[in-house]
Amino acid sequence: MFGLLDCNNFYASCECVFDPALWGRAVVVLSNNDGCVIARSPAARAMGIKMGTPAFQLRKLIDAGTVVARSSNYTLYGDMSARVMRLLAEIVPDVEIYSIDEAFFKIPDNANYAELGANIARYVTQSTGVPVSVGIGPTKTLAKVANHAAKKYPGYKRVCVIDNDEKRRRALELTPVDDVWGIGRRHGARLNTMGVFTAADFARLPRARVQKLMTVTGLRTWCELNGTACIQLEMHPADKQQICTSRSFAVMQTELADLESAVATFAARCGAKLRAGQLVAGSVMTFLTTNRFRPDLPQCVLTRVLPMPFVTNDTRVIVSVALDALGQIYRTGFQYKKAGVIVNDITPARNRPMDLFGAHDTAASDNLMAAIDAINTRFGKNTVRLTAEIGNQTWRPMHNMLSPNYTTDINDIIEIHCK
Repeated sequence: MFGLLDCNNFYASCECVFDPALWGRAVVVLSNNDGCVIARSPAARAMGIKMGTPAFQLRKLIDAGTVVARSSNYTLYGDMSARVMRLLAEIVPDVEIYSIDEAFFKIPDNANYAELGANIARYVTQSTGVPVSVGIGPTKTLAKVANHAAKKYPGYKRVCVIDNDEKRRRALELTPVDDVWGIGRRHGARLNTMGVFTAADFARLPRARVQKLMTVTGLRTWCELNGTACIQLEMHPADKQQICTSRSFAVMQTELADLESAVATFAARCGAKLRAGQLVAGSVMTFLTTNRFRPDLPQCVLTRVLPMPFVTNDTRVIVSVALDALGQIYRTGFQYKKAGVIVNDITPARNRPMDLFGAHDTAASDNLMAAIDAINTRFGKNTVRLTAEIGNQTWRPMHNMLSPNYTTDINDIIEIHCK
């Protein structure tokens, strides 16, 4: 049997955990630059606020205090996610972290499924304050279906178990086909035109017809919905093919010097991600884009890929190559809204080829980067930076409603004053 733990309204719940007065209120979390809604509390959803709603459309409600808005705080959410996953792993050892707020896990056949699910939900919620739902089924897709029911129907008390064929059929009848993991909106709309509206309708289709319509991927989903496990836990994530760091700018940028500060910062972040994963890269791509929502302005999308002189995760090299690429693509006369850096040709650092002629002192580079990472981890990620990263900071995303980093910054730790 498989289980799926899913944090309910995760970003909004994290905000409520550290500001309990927000529980029960309409809370929305906004995207970078406080642009649009990316998470909603149940009260915000009940008001009809949709995912992707632009923040300016909610301005009156926010100013009136009817809706509480928060800027996205991925440092806080990432740390809370890590806590949730550690707690889950204390109860069930075989865990696949699927996303920041979801994890699959394997359940022993002799376990009491309902009791185990309830214990997991209670333990994680009590330990973190984040409400979670648990779905359990004989396949990963059915665990997803069960989790959907656990969240949607209060009678399940946040734990739904599909452990027999009757429960499976009932759950599939209640699940819209486009909510099924592996089908999605595009295939769902196509299936609707064929009279397939629920997961049960899909599961009843002939096998050959499913394979013709949706190839092997759709057939695998069909098998899973019918109780045959085709997707196993991925205990070890696949190696990354590329790492990207990009941002939309708070203010559109026109000057090369200001763009250099942004690109250098993004490249340095890519280097830190490589080292965190014990990886090295062989090439760098820098890109610039204008604002596609401003058709009144000149538009362009500019990219350049350059090889690095040797595979590395040294921030100094990555930044240098990224800035060389920027210099080659930059054009005057445009207002740039977004830039980014992508490192490619990634391999594990342990497989890094040796430098035959000794032009690069790998040991010295590794020691320097390790020292910088240690300092930035202890005192803040911007404590040690390259000079190229320092400059005009108007490109940085707006976070006008950002909550403190309660769990990762000693300066933001919650203070309790007792009289």
